Amino acid sequence: MPALNSLKPFALSALAALLLTSCGGGGSSVSSPGEGQFATGGTGGTGGGTVGNGQASADCPTGFINLGTVANGTLRSCGIPRTVTGNLTIPFRPGTAYRIDGVVAVGQDQGPDAQAPRAGAASGVLTIEPGVTIFGGIAEYLVVNRGSRIVADGTASRPIIFTSLNDLNGGPDLSGQWGGIVIAGRAPINRCPPTATSFPANPSNCEFRFEAIQTINWGGNAPTESSGVLRYVQVKEAGYEVAPNEELNGITFGGVGSGTTVDFVQVHKGADDGIELFGGTVNMRHVVIDQYDDDGLDTDEGYSGSIQFLMVFSDSPTEESRCFEASSAGSTANGAPLLRSRPKVSNFVCRQGLQNTVFDSRQHQGMVLNSGTGFDLLNGVIYSANPAIPCLDIDDAATLAAPAPNFASVALSCGAGPFRTTDNNQNDGPAQRFTAGTNNISTGFTPTFSQVFINGSNESGRVATNPTPTSAFFLGVNYIGAVSGPNDNWYVGWTCGLAGAASC
Repeated sequence: MPALNSLKPFALSALAALLLTSCGGGGSSVSSPGEGQFATGGTGGTGGGTVGNGQASADCPTGFINLGTVANGTLRSCGIPRTVTGNLTIPFRPGTAYRIDGVVAVGQDQGPDAQAPRAGAASGVLTIEPGVTIFGGIAEYLVVNRGSRIVADGTASRPIIFTSLNDLNGGPDLSGQWGGIVIAGRAPINRCPPTATSFPANPSNCEFRFEAIQTINWGGNAPTESSGVLRYVQVKEAGYEVAPNEELNGITFGGVGSGTTVDFVQVHKGADDGIELFGGTVNMRHVVIDQYDDDGLDTDEGYSGSIQFLMVFSDSPTEESRCFEASSAGSTANGAPLLRSRPKVSNFVCRQGLQNTVFDSRQHQGMVLNSGTGFDLLNGVIYSANPAIPCLDIDDAATLAAPAPNFASVALSCGAGPFRTTDNNQNDGPAQRFTAGTNNISTGFTPTFSQVFINGSNESGRVATNPTPTSAFFLGVNYIGAVSGPNDNWYVGWTCGLAGAASC
């Protein structure tokens, strides 16, 4: 993070006071301006009073509400309208941070049918300029509804940062300090009417509500639809348990289509999962998910997109944790999913826990596959020095049924062995399926990464698999792992907490 990192030493007592006085915490009684009606004709304007140099700007852009200051008076807090219809731009201004005051909804839900949007529901486009910082408090979140878009298009030198009030006020690096980002789209999901016996050609009736916020719905008949752009974006300290087993994640994608751009995105210190994908077809490149509490990447409900250049690691997760949790939970017929999840991941690193991390008695693995999911996993390493962590767990016969998960050029090195075979009715299945792949190694591999994810000699010595036949989205590469070596610096400059990056 830029100069805001210098704020960390402030005491928690100061944070508590600011939560109560400056912005009203999660229950601010200040109304958002205009509920989507913007005096500047849909842009945020530029306003006056920009100071910078550690001083809060004197006011807020037109269309945003002045909520006082945060960060010991060094940043002006400008409230974002709670409903965004039409076009709204959040402009970059030194000395300004923008507040998600409660819930910010981009557009109104236009329903599952892209050819027949729901009558009376207005769409919105939220554009965020490079360098902007947006923050929230406990249980505050941003949702982009079906038929609307977010355009958060930062740069390597000026990433867009979504973070918490705790972070801006100099608090410790904590998960669960605000609700995170939810993007709902109209790409197909595996939640169909009970009468369905096969996945429909026009799945406009296949939609579902978000487990945590049941007024948010996703899914539909538009697999290539765009929900916008997330590029050079940090999401920090997000996630929130709304009810038992119902949580907001760092970023939640529900039925998001492949026309959406997700590239150079970091989710740091997320409560529950870093990124969870409920169905949809969205693709991603250059993704960092670090220091999550539960799972790094969680895929459900028929997700079938492709992800390349992915780092997933957490030192001390606090939930039943994995780098990858993959399922096909949803509607079934004759015991098989109507729409089978089939994530495709190439060029990845998964590091689960540290050698001395104390895990509880729950099941923790590098990767778990269940409920009939497929998965194509190529060119990467799953590793952990912790004696409680096995690398790969495949839970059920439905997941091993054709078309079964595929592994190619994957190396395993885990303290509890390559495969989980206890309390598992598929004792031999994981090993057999992994061995059936090409260029895989499950014993005798020693990781030589530097900084968790930068390839060393043993990674560079592995034979890679050309990923392009698996997915047209994949770029052709000749190495395993997410970062080919010390001269590969795609993660530098826009991330926090990594080698060569600012602290978080």
